[in-house]
Amino acid sequence: MSIFKKLFKQTFIYGLATVLPRALAIFLVPLYVTVLGKEQYGIYASLMAFLILGNVVLSYGMETAFFRFINKDESKKGIVQSTALTSLTVTTLLFLGISLWVREPLAAFLEFKTEYVTYGLLILALDALVVLPFVWFRANEKPMRYAIVKIFNVIVNLGLNLFFFLVLPGWAETNPDSFWDAIHVEEGNVVYVFIANAIASGITLLILLPLYIKIGFRFNNGIWRQMMKYALPVLVAGIAFSINEAFDKILLKYLLPADIAEAEVGVYAACYKLGVFMTLFGTAFRLGIEPFFFNHSKNENAKLTYATITKYFTVFGSFILLFVIVYIDVFKRILIPESDFWEALIIVPVILLANLCLGIYHNLSVWYKVTDRTRFGAYISVVGAIITLGLNFALIPVMSYRGSAIATLAAYGTMMVLSYILGQKYYAVPYNLKKIGGYLLLSTGFSILSFYVFDGNLIIGTVLLLVFLLLIYFSEKSDLQRILRK
Repeated sequence: MSIFKKLFKQTFIYGLATVLPRALAIFLVPLYVTVLGKEQYGIYASLMAFLILGNVVLSYGMETAFFRFINKDESKKGIVQSTALTSLTVTTLLFLGISLWVREPLAAFLEFKTEYVTYGLLILALDALVVLPFVWFRANEKPMRYAIVKIFNVIVNLGLNLFFFLVLPGWAETNPDSFWDAIHVEEGNVVYVFIANAIASGITLLILLPLYIKIGFRFNNGIWRQMMKYALPVLVAGIAFSINEAFDKILLKYLLPADIAEAEVGVYAACYKLGVFMTLFGTAFRLGIEPFFFNHSKNENAKLTYATITKYFTVFGSFILLFVIVYIDVFKRILIPESDFWEALIIVPVILLANLCLGIYHNLSVWYKVTDRTRFGAYISVVGAIITLGLNFALIPVMSYRGSAIATLAAYGTMMVLSYILGQKYYAVPYNLKKIGGYLLLSTGFSILSFYVFDGNLIIGTVLLLVFLLLIYFSEKSDLQRILRK
């Protein structure tokens, strides 16, 4: 049970590093929907979707390769770390130089202001330059340092946003022809979001620069080739994942009529934020579990451990799904105070379920990571991306953002099923399908009743939630008591 204790401890800290910054960032959502409006918020959401894809491309799977290769041979740990750092630094600086050179035609092609694209490119480069330092913290089991830097980044970002949107307008008004008046803009104020993000990313890089010195710049061509061979399928999978995660906002921008596109993206992206609770849980768990998978892959009872972890992930995820749906009327008033955005609430249950399927997929994906069959991760993700693109192209012109939500669920659900089927063939893990499927179906069914049948009635929803918790308690009573005693 000490293995689980260590896992839960690291997951809690990584969860803190993930949940707390995003919880702080959540405070920005009410601010954004209030001061930006639907169209400007749509610009923000669609450009950030491009940045998600850019982040994947610029890290090109080196993060996962780093984990794998430092655990393969302890004697080569130093050269693996410095080779990865050198590779990412060189490619990022080349990208930044070339992209800034062509930023004007790029902005025209993407239909964004050049100013927005310029800040977006800077954010991409700065974030890519801190990928390896953050991975180094995780690989060397230093979750507290990881958490502190991550949280500080968001505090800076949050503070700058509050200054630009709440303080600067007053200073500019009371001090005309001053510096504050010169940097204040009334139209297109979404630019402040990108400026704040770029400054926070730059400060984070400065904080992490000592790790560049610690790791050092050395390059071993042979090790780099091996790492790239391992990383490229991960890159393909990452690109496919970014398509699943972000391309719905992009396609909404370009497939809908221009006069409504930005507004539709805005309301969809804002209501999509109500799925953040599942995303936070899944991300925190994945950050803690990925090193754990590699470190314990050679243990005699590894497969049984993986099965138990997946079961309890499903239990907690199913609870989060039902909890958010039951109290969605409360959450919407806190996170999205502008009622103009509520028209897209219908997609929230679908997005929550989709993200739960994605989290289960991440747990199931252990088989191709510990057996060095990462190409299968790419295959599965490509299938998901094809479904995402196909359904979005087919459904957006007919159903707008409702089609995007359906496409997301279809993609993640298919990926989850495919990973299980292939995993049982190459690395059979004794998952308890009866319980995992039962919890998932029960939570989904109760969510449908609460949201669609009883129209969010709090009393009925709370009863359904309590029934779900009681069923889990009696089903898992003996195991839960044993874990709590340990």
